[in-house]
Amino acid sequence: MSRLSTIALTALAPLAWGSTYAVTTQLLPPDRPLFAGLMRALPAGLVLLAATRALPRGAWWWKSAVLGTLNIGAFFPLLFLAAYRLPGGVASVVGSVGPLFVAGLAAALLSERPSARTLTAAVIGAVGVSLVVLRAGAGFDALGLLAGVAGSASMSAGTVLTKRWGRPEGVGPLAFTGWQLTAGGLLIAPVALLVEGLPPALDARAVTGYAYLAVANTAAAYWLWFRGIGRLPATSVSLLGFLSPLSAAAIGWAILDQSLTPVQLLGMAIAFTGTLLGQLHYQRRVAPVPASVPVLVSVPMSHQTSFPETPRISSPTR
Repeated sequence: MSRLSTIALTALAPLAWGSTYAVTTQLLPPDRPLFAGLMRALPAGLVLLAATRALPRGAWWWKSAVLGTLNIGAFFPLLFLAAYRLPGGVASVVGSVGPLFVAGLAAALLSERPSARTLTAAVIGAVGVSLVVLRAGAGFDALGLLAGVAGSASMSAGTVLTKRWGRPEGVGPLAFTGWQLTAGGLLIAPVALLVEGLPPALDARAVTGYAYLAVANTAAAYWLWFRGIGRLPATSVSLLGFLSPLSAAAIGWAILDQSLTPVQLLGMAIAFTGTLLGQLHYQRRVAPVPASVPVLVSVPMSHQTSFPETPRISSPTR
C-alpha cells in the first residue's frame, strides 16, 4: 500500500500539469508563454527557499543548477517553442517519447535495465496520446520538432540525474524542489525579458491564474514529482507523464466545452493502459522475502512542470 500511495501521489503532478492550458487561456495575458514560465518557477522557488531556510552546500550548488536547468530552465523555453511551432497535438506526441529517453538513460546511469514490458508500456502510452491529441492535417516544422525532442530529452535527463544524485542528507523534498525552481526561474528571467519585453499589466484574473500555476501547478506538483523520483524507478515515474494530456483532454471537455470523439476516448483508455502497465511491471519485480529470513524494518522519517501548450485539448506535458 505504501508503494501504491506513492504512485498515486506522484500521479497528481502530471494531472495538475494538464490544467495549465485551461488556466493559461482563460486567465492569463495572451502571447506571454515565457513570462508564464517565469511566474510558475521563480516565485514558487523563492517561497520554498524562504519556508525551508535551506540552501545548497558544496557540490550541490552546481548540481542544483544543472537539475534546475534540465527540469525547468531549458525545458520550459523548449516546450514553448515546440508548442508554438507545431500545430495540433504534434508537440504532445513528440513529448510522449520521454519515457523511452528515460529508459535509455536509466539503463546507462542507474542500471535500471528496461524490460520488453516497460518498452511496450511506453509505446502503448505514446500511441494512446497520439489518438487523443492528433488532428487530421497536422503539420510538421523542423525547428519545432527539434525543440520538442530537445525539451523531452532535457526533462528526461533531469529525471534520471535527480534519481542518480538523490538529495543531500538532511534535506527534504521541499527544499530540494525550491533549489531547482529558483535556478530554473533565474535562467528563464533574462530570456523572457529579451524575447517578450517588460512584464504586462496584471488584473485580478491574471494574478489568480499565476498564483495557481505557482502554488498548485508548480511548487506542489514538482514537489510530488521529485518525491516520487526518489522513491520509484525513474522509468516508472516517467510513464506517469502520459496522464498530463489525458488530464488536459478531460478538463477541456468539462470546463472548456470541448468535445471528445470515440477515437479520443479509445486513445485515453490506451494511454492509461500503458501507464498502468508500467506501474504493475515494477510492482511485480519486487522479490518476496523468504519467511525464514529475519527482517529489520526501518521506518523513514516523514518528509516529502511548462506551460504545456495544448492546442484544443492537447498537452505536451508538465
